[in-house]
Amino acid sequence: MFELDAFHLARIQFAFTVSFHILFPAITIGLASYLVVLEGLWLKTKNPDWRALYHFWLKIFAVNFGMGVVSGLVMAYQFGTNWSGFSQFAGSITGPLLTYEVLTAFFLEAGFLGVMLFGWNKVGPGLHFLATCMVALGTLMSTFWILASNSWMHTPQGFSIVNGQVVPTDWFAVIFNPSFPYRLLHMTIAAFLSSALFVGASAAWHLLRGNDTPAIRKMLSMAMWMALVVAPVQAFVGDMHGLNTLQHQPAKIAAIEGHWENPPGEATPLLLFGLPDMEEERTRYAVGIPSLGSLILTHSLHEQVPALKDFPKADRPNSTIVFWSFRLMVGMGLLMIALGIMSLWLRYRHRLYTSRPFLHFALWMGPAGLVALLAGWVTTESGRQPWVVYGLLRTIDAVSLHSTLQMSLSLATFIIVYTSVFGVGYGYIARLIKKGPQPWDEHPTDGRPARPLSAAGESLQTGERK
Repeated sequence: MFELDAFHLARIQFAFTVSFHILFPAITIGLASYLVVLEGLWLKTKNPDWRALYHFWLKIFAVNFGMGVVSGLVMAYQFGTNWSGFSQFAGSITGPLLTYEVLTAFFLEAGFLGVMLFGWNKVGPGLHFLATCMVALGTLMSTFWILASNSWMHTPQGFSIVNGQVVPTDWFAVIFNPSFPYRLLHMTIAAFLSSALFVGASAAWHLLRGNDTPAIRKMLSMAMWMALVVAPVQAFVGDMHGLNTLQHQPAKIAAIEGHWENPPGEATPLLLFGLPDMEEERTRYAVGIPSLGSLILTHSLHEQVPALKDFPKADRPNSTIVFWSFRLMVGMGLLMIALGIMSLWLRYRHRLYTSRPFLHFALWMGPAGLVALLAGWVTTESGRQPWVVYGLLRTIDAVSLHSTLQMSLSLATFIIVYTSVFGVGYGYIARLIKKGPQPWDEHPTDGRPARPLSAAGESLQTGERK
């Protein structure tokens, strides 16, 4: 298939499935905390707008949660089917970490999700709010364990190798490995920003079509406050993450910067644009700012950043990929900051809800958080190559021994099934958003608890209420 061997097809398949999957947890994490805020405001003020917003976003949360669970199951199976070498080598670390996720996050969500989705008229307001809080906590705990496992693969510690297999010797060191705190914070903030931009774009869509209600205005206002405050914080956290990466994965930083060699006594420039060429070992058409790379990455105008030629060819990440994925992520982040600043100015001018250019900007920024999140994952995972467990296990040694035909057929099947099934799910979410928040008495919740998707209260086939 496209003249790719089984190894590269396995990598493409994993990248495809994880890219589909990560979109759902990102929105779920943000929306769960957003729902806590909305229900808390309803309990405090009894303003019906907060209740309408809660039930509106609860439906979308339910659909996201259901599709996230389905797509996540596939990820676990792929470790055994396509990456048996990795499972055999590092299963004693990653297996327990994922088990801890099930024992904490999944059990917590399973215990309270039904009450959250179907218990509004069946339990007291205090208990229902507790259920919402516990589900939100569960999503954050899931993030904790997933990032602990993935971060250990980037900066492994707390282990020994016995008979070619990793054996944990210090679980505290395994979990709180050097990159974990930065990556956990970076990912959690990314999920909050992705959800905020999603909410803001939904509000902008309604305002542009004349649906100017107090509930819609509250949606836009809250989303813009989040962008204004949190996007700059994310930039600061990203800088700390970059410094940590420079310390533990210098080859990744060199690839991100498209930086090939260090002339004696010359500070490292920051390349804004260019085309890294892995064969010619240079970045063609480079446009850079002298010394700025050293200033950003070492906080010095004199220190040099490690260059790609400092590492053997076999240990170099693909600079062509991570150079541009990183810049896409940063570009989206700068647009988020600009959106927040613009919203503050318009809020001061009392035009936040009426400026059509701004509303169009907010609408088009709806997917920006998810685009930045995907670009960030491409950067961090492609930048780790050629290692699965950095410095310990190469990707080529982790793959299962499947034929090219087998991997081609499975990849084609995944593309067809995911595009059709999850494409319908995305369309369903879009239909829910278009309907907008409704007064609570138009949405009774007297139905029996069934499955998360049934909490949306809409027929997937016809769009009519059940």
